[in-house]
Amino acid sequence: MKTVYFFGRQWVKSCLLVFASSTLILLANGQSTNALTVLKSIGDKLIRETPFKYQLSLHHANKTFNGLQVVDFGRTFGLGKPGVAYAVTQLESNTNQDFNIELEHNDGCKIWLNGKLVYQFSGNRKLQMVFAERSIKMQKKLVLPLQKGINQLLIKSETSGKEWKVCMQPPSTNGAVLAKAIDYPAIGVDKMQYIDASIAKVSNWLVVGPFANVNRTGLNTVYEPEKAIAFGTMYAGANEPITWTIPKIEIVGGMINPKKWGTSYHWNYHNGGTAWAMQILSEISGDKKYDDFANNYCNFHLNGTPFVRHQLYNLNADSSANIQILGVPLLDFTLAPSLPLVHRLHKEPNFTNRKLYQSFIDRMVQYGTKEQLRLANSNIFTRLTPQKYTTWVDDMFMGIPFLVQASRIAKTDAERARLLDDAANQVLNFKSEVWDSAANLYCHAKYSGSSAKLPHWSRANGWGIWATTEVLKQLPRSHPLYVKILAHYQTHVASIIKYQDESGFWFNVIDRKDSKKEVSGTAIFTMAIARGINNGWLDAATYTPKVKRAWSALQSRIEADGTVHDICMGTMCSEDVNYYINRPYFDDDTHGLFAVLFAGIEMHLLTNNQKTTFQY
Repeated sequence: MKTVYFFGRQWVKSCLLVFASSTLILLANGQSTNALTVLKSIGDKLIRETPFKYQLSLHHANKTFNGLQVVDFGRTFGLGKPGVAYAVTQLESNTNQDFNIELEHNDGCKIWLNGKLVYQFSGNRKLQMVFAERSIKMQKKLVLPLQKGINQLLIKSETSGKEWKVCMQPPSTNGAVLAKAIDYPAIGVDKMQYIDASIAKVSNWLVVGPFANVNRTGLNTVYEPEKAIAFGTMYAGANEPITWTIPKIEIVGGMINPKKWGTSYHWNYHNGGTAWAMQILSEISGDKKYDDFANNYCNFHLNGTPFVRHQLYNLNADSSANIQILGVPLLDFTLAPSLPLVHRLHKEPNFTNRKLYQSFIDRMVQYGTKEQLRLANSNIFTRLTPQKYTTWVDDMFMGIPFLVQASRIAKTDAERARLLDDAANQVLNFKSEVWDSAANLYCHAKYSGSSAKLPHWSRANGWGIWATTEVLKQLPRSHPLYVKILAHYQTHVASIIKYQDESGFWFNVIDRKDSKKEVSGTAIFTMAIARGINNGWLDAATYTPKVKRAWSALQSRIEADGTVHDICMGTMCSEDVNYYINRPYFDDDTHGLFAVLFAGIEMHLLTNNQKTTFQY
């Protein structure tokens, strides 16, 4: 039996609760532990458990054909002169189906399915792969008429000597929550006769080559593998006898001890937010180790970018760690994770690799203001996923705080004003797009051209109000939009408070009591309300008791060792409220961890009367 100690308020002096195999012992003094102690416990746990290292391992193939498959003939057989090679695999389907795939290849290519030619292209061609929000876009389309059971797929590829790859994937679902799951076939050589399981474990393909490609006629020359696939046989290769083998096996660097929800040092918005929170924790506590954590996060990613680029482009590891930093056009992986870099630039005039930080942030400002997809009529951030021009409340936090923080390091007054104006306008224009005026809450998202109202997801409302407070903190009170933004914030808070449970929590879907109490949304609301009291936007007498009750509720989900429970994992958008109600919860998911840290920071300022002496 494991004993764990919660920082929660105890309403009965001696209370023993048993959940599964754990005994939960609440503090017996009837008082909440002070916020800084809670924050340090979380921060110390992050420091203990975050290595900021890559762990090398074999790049194992995905055995379900639901993502990118690459046969890199050039890396296996070399480049520099014309050649021909073959690759073979099997697709196992549960049904007879027409299975759609996208295809990319250089130069000439032929594909046979069950001995029937289903694709061919002759001539010179470059790979044309475009990295989109949540997918890779390919130019060629192909339908594979799969039979129920085992299907053989044979590829013939030729090269002029400059590049030599064949890439294929099913079309992306763009992250949509599907009513019916797609029946993806299994892929690999697992059930191919005379293939040992050790081979099937590391590769989905067998390859053979190079064959001669004299005068670029090799694509139309019938070599032996087109007639029959035979093992233990030598073929006449371009330079020497050749036989079947597997593509070059790669070693890739991945995260150490990855969690179901991710890992605390991936390049993404919630880990960037965690590093940002650790910077502020360092400032209010005076303890440098929390700032060191944030610096390690920033340096790990900036210094590791060449390695990440190598894994993606040279090793074809499209699911390898941190490739999002290379330019995935989504605010989750551009502006939001950059917040700790901006903060360091603002706070530290001199440090070793400041120029690298500044160069990266300059690139992000360019992306956020000139390149990020926006709605034409309102100029607010929008997405292509899951549908073209889906506006997510999430993107208020993913983009607007960066604009605000970047304004603090702007080189000119004009640039500062431009960034703040953009941020302020977006707050009000997001309100026009995704605000449900009947409920005075945000719907999670809005599909362009659709009247469907998505659920009032708690964390989405949190993202919206968080972004609003960031603008209010930095926007001059004389700004023409300040009063409107403040009124919107106050309306939102007044509505949110109506849905607070007696326990102090909010539900995962705010207005659905049949959804579970949830930490990340509760933490963001706690932060936003405490921030409002600290900055004089809210009446302290009205809201202080409510925010203290919320903070006590949060403490009841935090153990003495810094573990934080009951955080909803990352969530797509859906019209189905049950999708949100049934989302899984995890411990220490940084989607909620950094929200708890910021909630504690504001509560520390509130309870210690530091709101006027400490600004961040």
